[in-house]
Amino acid sequence: MKESKLFSGRRIPLEMHKPKIVQKLSLVPTSRRLEAIREAGFNSFLLKNDDVFLDLLTDSGVNAMSDRQQAAMMVADDSYAGSRTFTRLESTCRELFGMKHFLPAHQGRACENVIAQTLVKPGMVVVTNYHFTTTKAHIVRNGGTIEELPIAEALKTTSDHPFKGNMDLHRLQAFIDERGSENIAFVRMEAGTNLIGGQPFSLENLDGVRRICDAHGILLILDASLLADNLHFIKQREGQCQDLSIRQITRKICDLVHLLYFSGRKLGCARGGGLCTNRDDLYQAMRELIPLYEGFLTYGGMSVREMEAMAVGLEETMDEEMINQAPEFIAYMVTELEKLGIPVVTPPGGLGCHINAREFVDHIPQEEYPAGALAAALYIVSGIRGMERGTLSQERDAAGNECLADLELVRLALPRRVYTLSHVQYAIDRIAWLYQHRQLIGGLIFVDEPKTLRFFLGRLDALSDWPERLGKKFESDLRAI
Repeated sequence: MKESKLFSGRRIPLEMHKPKIVQKLSLVPTSRRLEAIREAGFNSFLLKNDDVFLDLLTDSGVNAMSDRQQAAMMVADDSYAGSRTFTRLESTCRELFGMKHFLPAHQGRACENVIAQTLVKPGMVVVTNYHFTTTKAHIVRNGGTIEELPIAEALKTTSDHPFKGNMDLHRLQAFIDERGSENIAFVRMEAGTNLIGGQPFSLENLDGVRRICDAHGILLILDASLLADNLHFIKQREGQCQDLSIRQITRKICDLVHLLYFSGRKLGCARGGGLCTNRDDLYQAMRELIPLYEGFLTYGGMSVREMEAMAVGLEETMDEEMINQAPEFIAYMVTELEKLGIPVVTPPGGLGCHINAREFVDHIPQEEYPAGALAAALYIVSGIRGMERGTLSQERDAAGNECLADLELVRLALPRRVYTLSHVQYAIDRIAWLYQHRQLIGGLIFVDEPKTLRFFLGRLDALSDWPERLGKKFESDLRAI
């Protein structure tokens, strides 16, 4: 996808693909949306897709496959062991990432389970540029803790820093000196850092992290699930990389890490995942867990059809006009919302447009889950399903106290090759109306709160009748048009 400047002077993102198969969408009435959000316990994860118009919950497993991926699925070798399909996927990973060992898994969090069980011992710490929910859960379940060392700009929602996903190298060195390298299970860098707005790290910063790790004999592991977005931003924003191909940048990144893992639901646009390393010791330590938790070593819990599609999808990730689609559409959405004075995370990152709920509904205290409330309110007035990325996505401490999040965000993910510019413009219109009437939005309270990953399954209730009042005002304004 490219960005085109029209004769009017406007710049709009262009889809560099055409749809051959379409899927019907439905926009249910506001009255049904009010019923649906209550049935879902004000948790967008629990909404039924029949009640959703635009599903901007995530880009995981919902990206559109290409015609080449669909064709590849027809030649899959459905063998339990020794599948030719596995060999093709393994060869693709070896060629792109430059790593000789590949272990398959059914998705990214399965890889996290294997890594945590292998490397995390009670009392150990994992240092990261920023945590991800399931990563942290696996580390904690194995007796470890997380230490986040992002740069200061990472937690500033409004910024012009091009690489807010960078790790603070001075803090990393100081932390190792204080805690001792023997107490650090590994250092983890996350590409396209999810919970702070899909923000990338730079190649230069990753190189600095590796130098410090080497000096202390510490493993460096890359979560490459959002690598595609990070590759795009490195090529666009990092001077030393602008003349490099996406394939060359990929290899430079992989050469700096001891192990990488990814969710194919994000990277490769197919359902599955995998771990890659050149380290024989890591491969030997982890491979026994694949048959135990995932499946045999030549399918790892994946459908062979998805494996064929993933091999093609990973190759397509090396195409700049494929991986720039989501970032360019996100940038358009962020820019248009900024023009309307709506608080969003800047600079635009990958994954999705992130609304700053702490400013959008600044009258709602964090203990009442403002990002969750805003996501519910947006669904009521638009049928758009977004995702809370704030305090609701945290977990309580050992004493049962609420852990307030650094950021309160509503993420509107833009799956690759799925939605059009008119869908984005519809979202902007409804967000703008909601911002004008934001005082109508109230807080939430848990009525069913799981102890682990509560944002997936938990149910909440509104602290007043604000959903009905919001819906009534929206319908009144809609009729008046």
